[in-house]
Amino acid sequence: MSDPRHIAVIDIGKTNVKLALVDLPSLTEVAVLSQPNRVRPGPPWPHFDTERHWVFILRGLTQLHSDHGIDAISITTHGASVALLDQQGALAAPILDYEHDGPSATAAAYDAIRPSFAQTGAPRLANGLNIGAQLHWQFQTDPGLHARTAHILTYPQYWGHRLTGQLASDVTSLGCHTDLWLPRKGALSGLVDALDIRQKMTPAHRPGDKLGHILPPIADQTGLSPNTPVACGIHDSNASLYPHLLVERGPFSVVSTGTWVIVMTLGGTDPPLDPARDTLLNVNALGQIVPSARFMGGREFETIQGEHKVEATAADLAQVLDEGLMLLPAVDPTTGPFQGREMRWLGPEPQQGSGQRSAALAFYLALMTQTCLHLTGATGRVIVEGPFARNPPYLSMLAAASGHPVNQSHSATGTSLGATLLHGGSKSVAEPTPFQPVGDLNKLREYARIWRARVGD
Repeated sequence: MSDPRHIAVIDIGKTNVKLALVDLPSLTEVAVLSQPNRVRPGPPWPHFDTERHWVFILRGLTQLHSDHGIDAISITTHGASVALLDQQGALAAPILDYEHDGPSATAAAYDAIRPSFAQTGAPRLANGLNIGAQLHWQFQTDPGLHARTAHILTYPQYWGHRLTGQLASDVTSLGCHTDLWLPRKGALSGLVDALDIRQKMTPAHRPGDKLGHILPPIADQTGLSPNTPVACGIHDSNASLYPHLLVERGPFSVVSTGTWVIVMTLGGTDPPLDPARDTLLNVNALGQIVPSARFMGGREFETIQGEHKVEATAADLAQVLDEGLMLLPAVDPTTGPFQGREMRWLGPEPQQGSGQRSAALAFYLALMTQTCLHLTGATGRVIVEGPFARNPPYLSMLAAASGHPVNQSHSATGTSLGATLLHGGSKSVAEPTPFQPVGDLNKLREYARIWRARVGD
């Protein structure tokens, strides 16, 4: 059988649901479809609209196969989500939105049973960002749910199950601050026994393992061949890391940007991680541990910019640098390296829709990213994936503040290429583009020095 050419990538992000068709030999995106990821209010709790997603996925697969042909399917999703299936393979309960504050009601009882950061590399996070906290609260809130739950799947494999009927989890999703995984041992943590779910956990696979072929009804509905293979699936930040993991030599860091900005460092100084600063251990597609740090940069961008998104001019950048206009953390105080701090402006707050506001925000996001690079022990070049890779003021400040070479990935869907490569094709991975900073480097460095002094870092 010939190698697959056109890979359909199902990409479930926190903000948008996407379906990308990628040409594997050239690793170029042939087409991208998208719709918002709207959260339904409940009952029984705020949850993802999986049926709306499913209609979008099936329609998209049908359209892309009709237009171009589909040879294989990959799946990538945001972390911090699991599907609870009943004995018939249907959802035993809607998939909880991890931003819901319900799990805080049972936080004290959960904290008494969760494993330590030293064991799991998972910090204690807000709301339902620790999957263990979700499960603990859900079982308390719905006393019959534990008995109804026959299988627990991480989120990429929920969609894989709907496509293939197979049951699985993957190591990158289990290793994403779930409290359920011991990354240094590659095994489930003792929390699964405390929650009495060990027998419900589905087998953990590497993302590139073949999950199976699409079910006959899916083939009939979409026109795809019933022999279309589906890869096991991968956590989205690890999908961004994966192409570079295959080809990079020496130390490097990948900055995956979207709703979350996640910094993952390989070959760095291996510093002690501080869970209070949202640092953690991720697990990459090869099962290796990856020091990581993150903040909700995309959400912060939307909060500050609102509907008034404008590009900063050279004059705007110069004015912000000359006047020392700064945004200090934290726009989202529930995540990131400066949790609990209240956002404030140094200097007069620029108007919505002004270039000065865009410039100061880009510098803030870059300096938050540099803080994460420092916390993860970054020593090599920095590769920026996703929307921020197309933001020159952000990239310029990041280069100046970090002192590391900064490279851009130009993929419209930053995670799609990594998910595509789960079907092979590593020889097609292209070098990211070196970025040349714009503006006065000395002024950028001085601005970064003052910002760090102001935040005490």
